Amino acid sequence: MVMTDTERQKLAVDFCGMPLTSPLVLLSGCVGFGEEYTRVAGFSNRDVGAICLKGTTLQPRLGNRPHRVAETPAGMLNAIGLQNPGTDHVIKHILPSLDFSETRFIANVSGSTVEEYAEVTRRFDDSPIDAIEINISCPNVREGGVTFGNDPDMSARVVAACRAVTRKPLITKLSPNQTDISDNARRCIDAGTDGFAVINTLMGMAIDVEKRTPVIGNNQGGLSGPAIKPVALLKVHQVYQVCKAHNIPIIGQGGITTATDTIEFLLAGASAVGVGTALFYDPLLCDKLNRGMLDYLERHQLASVSELTGSLLLNPAANSPCTV
Repeated sequence: MVMTDTERQKLAVDFCGMPLTSPLVLLSGCVGFGEEYTRVAGFSNRDVGAICLKGTTLQPRLGNRPHRVAETPAGMLNAIGLQNPGTDHVIKHILPSLDFSETRFIANVSGSTVEEYAEVTRRFDDSPIDAIEINISCPNVREGGVTFGNDPDMSARVVAACRAVTRKPLITKLSPNQTDISDNARRCIDAGTDGFAVINTLMGMAIDVEKRTPVIGNNQGGLSGPAIKPVALLKVHQVYQVCKAHNIPIIGQGGITTATDTIEFLLAGASAVGVGTALFYDPLLCDKLNRGMLDYLERHQLASVSELTGSLLLNPAANSPCTV
């Protein structure tokens, strides 16, 4: 269904200075380099505020051995291994094919060293891309494979290096697989990030009991889908407590499948919401999510979806974060 101008105004949000026609963001790795869903009858880029392109490294990568994807209860494991054609190919051959008049496109930068992150970011800075998402969930080869995103010092170093080579909005994608995501967020803000994507996938495993081997060829993979939504909501809420004083926006993501899910993430502190795994079984989901958000705004007599951000009413009698 085609939305009216009034409906579009209600869904419009500002993210890092970028006007988005909807708070919906298609997540990196789920829509290729932005062209895959244009071939789906009924899908329109105008239904989403932005599209995050597939993770891109400096040089081409073939990715991991199969199996790369496995379905799990209420979720999906993936270990693609950043298969991509390299930065130069994306800039020279893929970006020119995208229609930047329909939606925003965000590059996803990955690397194995701080220098690689900075160089990929520098090359995207001289391109029509609207913003740059830093995927700091990659292992640092110089530090024995320690993941950048799980160490606040490493996270800040990557953000600072990327900040030095671009004026485009920087969005740091935070890992949930760390001790204190709030501290990491503070360090990234100090290093110059303009926004956050919260969260990246949780690490998980699936086992073939007959073969007694992991299902995923990489042994472990990133868990996404509805199974991780409660974790993602809490992490968004925690990061928002750091961000609100600095006016730093958040893309909340992790298990969104319904309009109710999107509202939850907005209430927890997100300014935009990311849709990923659900697109694999319902590529026309975004129109349903937009319609559901508009219905919620009408029922609650709200003029804009941005009014929901951070409006969660906490229980004043809550105890410390104990599970018992």
